[in-house]
Amino acid sequence: MLLDPATDLRARPTWLGILARADADRIAHCLTDAPALPDFTRLRGPETGMAMIRARMGGSGAAFNVGEITIARCTIRDVTGRIGHGYATGRDLVHAELVARIDAALQNPVLQDRLIDAVVAPLAAEIAARRAAIEAQAQATEVKFFTLASMRS
Repeated sequence: MLLDPATDLRARPTWLGILARADADRIAHCLTDAPALPDFTRLRGPETGMAMIRARMGGSGAAFNVGEITIARCTIRDVTGRIGHGYATGRDLVHAELVARIDAALQNPVLQDRLIDAVVAPLAAEIAARRAAIEAQAQATEVKFFTLASMRS
């Protein structure tokens, strides 16, 4: 599971996944308590495009194409020379650029701990709580089948 308590929030794939799943407004709100992000230059985008979604039957069967999804992407270089990439589902170009800026800043060891604490950790907790609520709701609707054995002597 993505947000297992043992998940290392300092791993780049983890923070990119959290930032991509979070709401752009929530990211911006969390940034108010974080250090200022460095200035940047856009290398690509922000722009929208399409990506193919793949799935597996039962989670373990052969992969097949489900369909396409709209994504926004952006690549930036900050003033320290670090390159950040941002992807988000939908057409929110501001979200993709924000993810790219934070990605570049998180690669800076000087800023990483403060950004993890101010932005990534709170967003990860919100995503985990949202997932737990959905799982609890699904669990409440689970139908349990059982068989009564007839007792004969």
